[in-house]
Amino acid sequence: MDDIVIRGARDDELPLLADMRWRWVVDRGDRPSIGRGEFVDSFVTWARAHAQGHRPLVMLRGDDVIGMTWLAIQPRVPSPLSTGRAVGDLQCVYVVPEHRASGHGDRMIAAALELADELGLEWVTVHSSKRAVTAYERRGFAVSPRLLQVKL
Repeated sequence: MDDIVIRGARDDELPLLADMRWRWVVDRGDRPSIGRGEFVDSFVTWARAHAQGHRPLVMLRGDDVIGMTWLAIQPRVPSPLSTGRAVGDLQCVYVVPEHRASGHGDRMIAAALELADELGLEWVTVHSSKRAVTAYERRGFAVSPRLLQVKL
């Protein structure tokens, strides 16, 4: 039987998510500009301050957190068609390396899209790594000719 559960992250799990974010950066070969403890403290403080606009989800196998994703929620300017508009941005989809290649990333994406639907978001964007593009495409993400970005 599959023992994987995806749910909203609890406050006491925020340090674990900070560790995952740290590991992600180190695993790709980048060198952090601050110490791990300082980063964890900063991350937890940030997550608590942004709890309304950033919804973290965790993937658990038993009691172990093996993955995370964040759904950032951005209110939109009201229109005469809808005064409560909002959109989402999928951020930090991460599965620990020893649990990759098992469809877990796809399940994290699906769970985040389900949450976005429950929240009534109009659309969800993602800035993907090259490796993950196909996973997002399987879940309906597509390049939009009207979504533009500028790097500052």
